Amino acid sequence: MLLPAGLLYIAVAFTYRLPVPVQPLKAFGAIAIAKGLGSDVIATGALLMGAIFLVLGRTGLMDLAARAFPRALVRGVQLTVGLLFLKIAWGLVHDAPKSFRDHSADPTTLLVIALAVFAAALLWKRRLVSLAFLGAGLGVALARAGGGLAFGPSAIALPHLDWAMVGTALTVLVLPQVPLTFANSCIATSDAARTYFGERAARVRPGRLATTIGVANLFSGAITGMPVCHGAGGMTAHRAFGARTGGAPLVMGTALLVAALGLGAGAATLLAAFPLPILAGMLAAAGLLHIGLLRDLRGVGSWALALTTGLVGFESNLSIALAIGLVLWWLPVGAVRVAALAGGARSGS
Repeated sequence: MLLPAGLLYIAVAFTYRLPVPVQPLKAFGAIAIAKGLGSDVIATGALLMGAIFLVLGRTGLMDLAARAFPRALVRGVQLTVGLLFLKIAWGLVHDAPKSFRDHSADPTTLLVIALAVFAAALLWKRRLVSLAFLGAGLGVALARAGGGLAFGPSAIALPHLDWAMVGTALTVLVLPQVPLTFANSCIATSDAARTYFGERAARVRPGRLATTIGVANLFSGAITGMPVCHGAGGMTAHRAFGARTGGAPLVMGTALLVAALGLGAGAATLLAAFPLPILAGMLAAAGLLHIGLLRDLRGVGSWALALTTGLVGFESNLSIALAIGLVLWWLPVGAVRVAALAGGARSGS
C-alpha cells in the first residue's frame, strides 16, 4: 500500500502542483476485509479499476459526464463524505477498533483528547498544527511499537490471475466502488480544488483525475498492492492543515517511499500503535470543514437537493443518493424543456 501511494503522491505533485490527496479505496477495502478476499482477487480488482478509469479519463468520457452533475449535487456528495468523516472519528474514540493499541483505553479519556485535537486543528489550521500532531503521533507510535517493529521493505509479489477472479473482483469489488470513485474522487475532488484554489486548479479536471487513478491502480494491481484514489475530503484536509502547493504531496510521497522501503514490513504494527485521539480529532476537523463547502449554495432548491443527496448517501448508499439526486435535478429541467417545445409547436401552428 505504501509504495503505490507514495509514487502517486509524487506524480500528483508534478501533475497538479496542488495538494491533491491520495487514499485507499474505502468501499473496496471494506468489502475485501468483510468477505475475506485474497490478495490476488484484490489485485485483480485494482487492475480492473485502473483500466476502467484510464479509459474514462483518456477518452474524455469523464469530463463529459461531469457536466451532468450540478453543483448542488456535488455539494451533496461532499456532505456525505463530511458526515462519514465525523462518524468514523466518533467510532474511533467511542468504540475503538480492536486492532489499535488504544482499544482498551477509557473512551472518555480518548474523547477528551480528541476534542482538544479537534479544537486546536480548527483554531490554528493555518499554522501547520497538523504537522505537530502527526509528528507527536508518530513519535508515540514508534515508542509503543518498540522492539516489535520490523524493518525493511515488504515483499512484492506478482498476482496470479484467472477468469474466475476477474468475475469475482468485478461483481463484488469493482461495481460497488466505481460510482463512489466517479463521484467523489473525480467530480467532487475537482470541484473542491476549484473552490479552494480558483484558476490554479485548472489542471485538476475530472478526466485527468480519472487518468491518474487509472495509472496508479494498474501499477498497484501489478504488484498485488491495495488500490488507491483521490478524494474531496482529503483535499479539504490537506488545505485545512496548511497545504497550498505541490510541495505537500511531494513531501508526503517521499516520506511514504522511505517508509515503504524502510518500514514496509512493519507498517501494520506502526499504524496499530498510532494514537487514536489524534487521528479522530483531525478526521473530525476535516469532516466539519468539508461540510462547510455547502455555504456557497443559493436557493431553496439547491439546498434541498444537496441535503437530500448528502443524507441519503450517509444513511444508505452514495450510488442510490446520486441516482435520486440526478432524477430530482433533471426531471424538472426536462419537464420545462418539453413544455417549451410544446409551446413553440403550438405557436408555430
